[in-house]
Amino acid sequence: MEPLGPAGERFSRRASVWSYRDIFRLNGRIWVIAGTVIAALVLVPLLALVWQAAQGSEGLWSHIVTYVLPHALGQTAILLAGVGVLVGAIGTSTAWLVTAYDFRGRRVLEWALLLPLAVPTYIVAYAYLDLLHPLGPVQALIRAVLGYDSPRDFRLPDIRSMTGAIFLLSFVLYPYVYLPTRAMFMTQAANLVEVSRTLGISRRQVFLRVALPLARPAIAVGISLALMETLNDIGASEFLGVRSLTISIYTTWVTRTDLPGAAQISLAMILLVVALVSLERWARRRQRYTVSAQRSRSFEPRRLSGRAGFVALALGLLPVALGFLAPALHLAVEAWKRFQFAGVSGRLLVEARNTLILSATATLAVLICGMIIAYAARVFPQRGIVIMQRVSTIGYAMPGTVLALGILIAMGSLDRFIDRSMQDILGVSTGLIFIGSGAALGYAYLVRFLAISVGSLEAGFTRIPRSYDFTSRTLGQGVGGTLWRVHLPLSKAALGAAGLLVFVDCMKELSATLLLRPLNFETLATHLYGEAARGTYEEAALAALAIVVVGLLPVVLLARLGRPEHTAH
Repeated sequence: MEPLGPAGERFSRRASVWSYRDIFRLNGRIWVIAGTVIAALVLVPLLALVWQAAQGSEGLWSHIVTYVLPHALGQTAILLAGVGVLVGAIGTSTAWLVTAYDFRGRRVLEWALLLPLAVPTYIVAYAYLDLLHPLGPVQALIRAVLGYDSPRDFRLPDIRSMTGAIFLLSFVLYPYVYLPTRAMFMTQAANLVEVSRTLGISRRQVFLRVALPLARPAIAVGISLALMETLNDIGASEFLGVRSLTISIYTTWVTRTDLPGAAQISLAMILLVVALVSLERWARRRQRYTVSAQRSRSFEPRRLSGRAGFVALALGLLPVALGFLAPALHLAVEAWKRFQFAGVSGRLLVEARNTLILSATATLAVLICGMIIAYAARVFPQRGIVIMQRVSTIGYAMPGTVLALGILIAMGSLDRFIDRSMQDILGVSTGLIFIGSGAALGYAYLVRFLAISVGSLEAGFTRIPRSYDFTSRTLGQGVGGTLWRVHLPLSKAALGAAGLLVFVDCMKELSATLLLRPLNFETLATHLYGEAARGTYEEAALAALAIVVVGLLPVVLLARLGRPEHTAH
């Protein structure tokens, strides 16, 4: 065979390069197809809700509109309005306190203000129901100090009320406002503040006229996230006597066995979620603009000493004490009493094992699916892929009760189809394969927390220069090899953070777990709910304390991530 000339060699090299590129594109499309399938799975519960809601009769919808929705919407609106105002006030004021002022204990207070994130809202509600019970320790102490002998002589207002729910939820959820608002305050331009002060404006006026308007987008983001968590809550609202939309869905489905009616209420709730998500996205766009418009050093905090410093520290610790210290210490005391009395029961160990296995399995699935979607967007950064990526994250905005209902409808239909097919073909009944095995619950965790994995890995991949991909391709690595040998090693921190957040959220999730768990399958969260429903909170103190301790891990992570940002000591 005659050797190729220079022109033939160039043609051969060009052909091999184009062949390799074609293979690379083909492999990349496999990732895109897999990501599209995952995004479609996220949409299935929502489509199932729409289909089930359409099965309801006109009379049923008329009954819901006349008798159910007005009261539930009214209660939900009052709850959201109260929580929104209070978390905005607490989160913004504490963020300004630790940013604009320097006092003894400020650096500890900066991360301590994050501690309420470790405690689920339902655990705080259960703890305060026990603490503030007429026969509980708080009212007993007050009566002893005032000289009263009986609860009939003196009794605090019942915490089972709308006011009680607003206050308790707000003191747990305010960190959603504190975090982004503090970050915004810390990035605001020093020259704006200094110019304002040279014009004779006091520090209070600087806050109201300069800092607060610039921080409004961050405040709006935090409030919208807190309100979505409020909508997702089921345990605290139920035991505090607030009949929100979430409770209406639960009772319509479980108590009245009215699946179409529950689906119709769920769609009304989804419209409310869409409004909150729209507010959050609008605020994020404004926040990006605000931050990019001011790239200068943060202003120096004002030093407070003596009585002023003590008052500042006390005011900053107040939400920490109410949102974390009081319920956590009460749980620790009750858990110790329970441990001394009965030790650690075998039932609790089984529930802890169930929780760990379920959370670990779900976390692994969420990380794999999130990696597929984030990497597909990396390989093919096109408009259609961006839409796919956004669709895959909508599950995080869906309340757990709504998501569980949609999955029950979809998985129940699939179970019945498989059962009928197996009976027709083999004469064997398969029963409820997906719902009965816990697969439906794992599916709910995947849809609900996929946004955490996608967001974290997308941020990690964004930090990797595109030149690394091209270099890997020239060295003969395909799409999968580039991911395995380049992107994953460089994204270990993002992967670990996402895994930690997803694992803890799976442990804390109550709504979906309560409604989709298999028969006789209990987790720490559902065990706590069951004991609270029976009024025996102390029986679940160990389970509640375990959830809180694990919940501290992402708080420590957030505190470590926020430490380098601080420039004023």
